[in-house]
Amino acid sequence: MREVTASGQTVEEAVQSALEQLNTTRDQAEIEVIDEGKKGLLGVFGTKQAVVKAVKISSPVEKTATFLEDVVKKMNVEAMVKTTVTDNHVTYELSGENIAILIGKRGQTLNALQYIVHLALNKNQDQFYSVTVDAEGYRQRRKETLESLAVKMAEKAETLNKKVALEPMPAFERKIIHNALQQKAVKTYSAGDEPHRHIVIQPS
Repeated sequence: MREVTASGQTVEEAVQSALEQLNTTRDQAEIEVIDEGKKGLLGVFGTKQAVVKAVKISSPVEKTATFLEDVVKKMNVEAMVKTTVTDNHVTYELSGENIAILIGKRGQTLNALQYIVHLALNKNQDQFYSVTVDAEGYRQRRKETLESLAVKMAEKAETLNKKVALEPMPAFERKIIHNALQQKAVKTYSAGDEPHRHIVIQPS
């Protein structure tokens, strides 16, 4: 939390000054009036300015971004976290050196980070958020790889006229496969139990 002290001719002016310094809005700050000030004679002599203390309240999204930075730091990786909120979906984009460590083999480390960030953000909250943790645009590259794999494996299933099972992957990646093959002459379904749940492609 960030804290500032500000003054003004009135309490309201002091509050506005504090909010501008914090670059926030009234509903995102706690205000404490230290001195209400007073008007002097003729509004000049003996005038005392109002003084307030304002503390910026971190939102759950901001707190979780800080949590992610701390987790990454403990992995001995220095990374910046950029946060984007669209409706009830939050994307945390990691950037920096040695970012490959945070991605891991086939995104496994990144998926693990996404899982714990999802838990941290939604803990004891009234509003539910879905979460994406990305690193240097990896998610888009992975999506394109999965879509290419889906088409290739669908063609294999049709050529051999038998079911083809893909490697285990998390639910959001399985969804990419399902979507990629919606218009193809094959059927897709998930089989197995987590964490070994996988897609099966079956000729129509």
